[in-house]
Amino acid sequence: MLSATRGIVSPKRSDTLLTFEGLDCYATIFLNGEELGRTDNMLIEHTFSVSGKLRGYNELLIHFSPAMEEAKRYPYSAGTRGLRINVESLFVRKAAHMYGWDIMPRAVSAGVWRPVTLRFRPRERIEEAYLHTVAVDPARDVAEWCFFYRTRIDDGVGATYALSLEGRCGDAAFSADIPLHFVAGYQPINVEQARLCWPLGSGEPCLYDVNVVLCKGGVEIDRISFRHGIRTIELSCTPHEDQLDDFCFIVNGERIFMRGTCWVPADAYHSRDIARIPEMVAMLPDLHCNLVRCWGGNVYENDLFFDLCDEHGIMVWQDFALACAVYPHTAEFQSRLAHEAETVIKRLRQHPSLALWCGDNECDYFCEHFHHGDPNRNVLTRVLLPAVVKAHDPAHCYLPCSPLADARHWQTARIAPEIHIWIRATYFKNIKDWEFRYPSEIGYHGCTDLASMRQFLSPEKVWPYHDNDEWQLHSFSPIPDLAPFGPADSRVTIFAEKIKLLFAEVPETPEEFIFASQAVQGEALKYFIELCRGGWPVRTGYNWWNLIDGWPGFSDSVVDYYFRKKLAYYYIQRAQHPLGLLIRDPRDGRFPLVACNDTRQAEPLSYSVSDLATGATLATGATLAAGTALALPGVVTPLAEIPDDGAQHCFLLVWHSAHGEAKQHYLAGNPPFNLAQYHRWLDTAGLLPVAWQTQLIAK
Repeated sequence: MLSATRGIVSPKRSDTLLTFEGLDCYATIFLNGEELGRTDNMLIEHTFSVSGKLRGYNELLIHFSPAMEEAKRYPYSAGTRGLRINVESLFVRKAAHMYGWDIMPRAVSAGVWRPVTLRFRPRERIEEAYLHTVAVDPARDVAEWCFFYRTRIDDGVGATYALSLEGRCGDAAFSADIPLHFVAGYQPINVEQARLCWPLGSGEPCLYDVNVVLCKGGVEIDRISFRHGIRTIELSCTPHEDQLDDFCFIVNGERIFMRGTCWVPADAYHSRDIARIPEMVAMLPDLHCNLVRCWGGNVYENDLFFDLCDEHGIMVWQDFALACAVYPHTAEFQSRLAHEAETVIKRLRQHPSLALWCGDNECDYFCEHFHHGDPNRNVLTRVLLPAVVKAHDPAHCYLPCSPLADARHWQTARIAPEIHIWIRATYFKNIKDWEFRYPSEIGYHGCTDLASMRQFLSPEKVWPYHDNDEWQLHSFSPIPDLAPFGPADSRVTIFAEKIKLLFAEVPETPEEFIFASQAVQGEALKYFIELCRGGWPVRTGYNWWNLIDGWPGFSDSVVDYYFRKKLAYYYIQRAQHPLGLLIRDPRDGRFPLVACNDTRQAEPLSYSVSDLATGATLATGATLAAGTALALPGVVTPLAEIPDDGAQHCFLLVWHSAHGEAKQHYLAGNPPFNLAQYHRWLDTAGLLPVAWQTQLIAK
C-alpha cells in the first residue's frame, strides 16, 4: 500500500520521503518512469527522497528479481558453508528459514511484505533521539539518563536552536532544555522519583511517555514521541576457575531469573505477520514469560511486537539475522551486514523491552561442525557486529553467538555456561546431572491437534502417521526426501520414539496418539523448567523452544499454527508461575519440596501435597503461624520432604497466596507409565483442559 502522512510543516517546506518497510528483496524502484534506486536486503527498511518528483498522478513501479538468480552472481568459496538445502542463502540478506528449515517450509518468495509510506519531514529536523539509562538507585528512587541527539539544521546567521525533552509516567515527570551549539551532542539527565521498569513478575514495567521538541527561535519546527523505561540491564558472564562461568541477567542491579521462550517466524509469508502478532504476544504474559529470544533465522520483528513487549514487561533477546552457517567474509558482504545492523539497531534500541543483542544462532557450532577451526576468528560476530552495537547502542549488552564457544572455552575445552539442549533417544530426565547455567534453547516435540491436522492434511492422510508422505512433508521436509537436520522422516518417527520412552506403547488411534505425544512434550518441558528453577542460583534461566508454529505442521511448538494450544501450554503456564512450588529430583530417599519466588518480596503461602493414587496427604504448609509458609524473594525456599519409595506416583501440589490458588503435579518413579492411569491422575486433579477431560483413554 502507499499512504501519505504529513508532519507539522507543509510539503513546500519539507523533504518528501518514500519509505519501503519491507521489500523481498532484490528490487528496482521506479517513480513516474524514473529509477529511484535498488535494494538488496529484505530485512531492513529503505528510504528515498522524492522531493520535487511528485505530480498530481504518480506511478510507482517495483521490479523484483528472483533471489535464486541473484544469488548466482556471488563468489562462493570453500570457506562458506550452509545446510544442504540453503547454500544459495549465504550471500542473500533474506530470512534464513525461507529456504527451508526443520520448523518452516521452503518459500523463497518475492514482493512487498511491509507497508510503503510517504512522509513529509521538516528540512530542519531531529534525525536521531536516543535516550538510555546510565545508572539507577532503587533505594533513593533516582536514575541517571544520557540523551544523544543528532539534528539537521541550517544554522543560519542569528538563528538559535534548542531541544526540549519531557516525559511522564503517572504522576512522575522530568524535563530538560538543551540549547544547541552543534548538530549533535549528549545531555545527562537526572530523574527524581524515578519509576523503574521491571521484567514481568519482578515488578511493574513502568513506561514514560517522552516528547522531544526542536525549536528555532522559540518556535517548534519538529517533534518526535516515544515510550521509554528506566532500567539498566547487564549480562554477567564472570569467569570462574573452579565452577561454571556465570551467565545471568542483572536488571536494575538485581539478578533476575529468566523464564524465557524462543520466538520463530510468525508466518512463512511475512506479510501476514502483523495480523498474528497481537494474539501471539498475548500468550507470553499468560505463560508468565519474562523474556523472549528472537531467533536468528527469522526477520527482525516490527515495532508492534516490541511495543507489546514493552507494555507487558517482556524482555527481548534479539539475534542478528544469521543462523546455522559459516557466512562469507567478503568486504561487500561485511558492508551490507554493517548497514543492516546499524539500521536495525537505530529502529529498535529505544524500546525498553530490548535486553540483548546476539550475533547469531549456532554459527559457532556450525564452524566446529564443518571443521573450520576456532569460531572466535569469525570477523562478523567478533569484530563487525560488536563494533556497530557499541557505536549505536552502547547501553545494551552484546553476545557474539548462541551458544557461545568463546576463546576461553574453545582453548581449554571447558563446559560453556550457556548451551542449547536437544535430546532424542533418551528419557528427558537424564539431563538432570548435566552442567549448565542457562539453556537458551531447549525443546521437545509434541503432536498437533486432530482438528488442525484435518485442516492441512488430506482426509485420507490424517492417519496413520507412518508411511505417510503428507506427514513427512509437514514435518518439515522442505525438499522432497531431503530435510535440513537429518532424515526426511525424522519428525514423524520422533513422536513415536518419545511416546515409547514414557509410556512403552504407541497408541493405535489418532486421539490417543496425540494425547500421549502432547503429554510427553508437556512433561519434558515442565521438567526442564523445574530443573532450572529449582537449581537457582546455579542455574539462572532458560528459553524453551518454542511458542507457536509459523506454518501448519508437526513440530516442537506448544501452540500450533491455528492457535490451538497443546497440553504443554498448560503445563508451562503452571510451572512458570512467579511464585511456584515444585518437587525436585529425589536425593537420599526423599523428594525435596521447594518454593521458587521470582518476585522481589517475601510471599506468605499455604500448601498441601497429596498422592493422586491414594488420596493421602503427604505434606502441608503449617511451618508458621496460621498454617502459612514464607517464600523468600529471589531464592529457592525448602518447605518439606516427601519419602521416595521408588514406586510410581503422581503428586498433586496445591498452594494459596496473594496471587490466588495454583496447582502443579509431579510424576514420581521411573518409566514406563500406564497411559490410561496417567490420564486419570491428571483428570482427577483438574489439570487437563476441557478438550482432554473425557474418557478418551479407556485401557
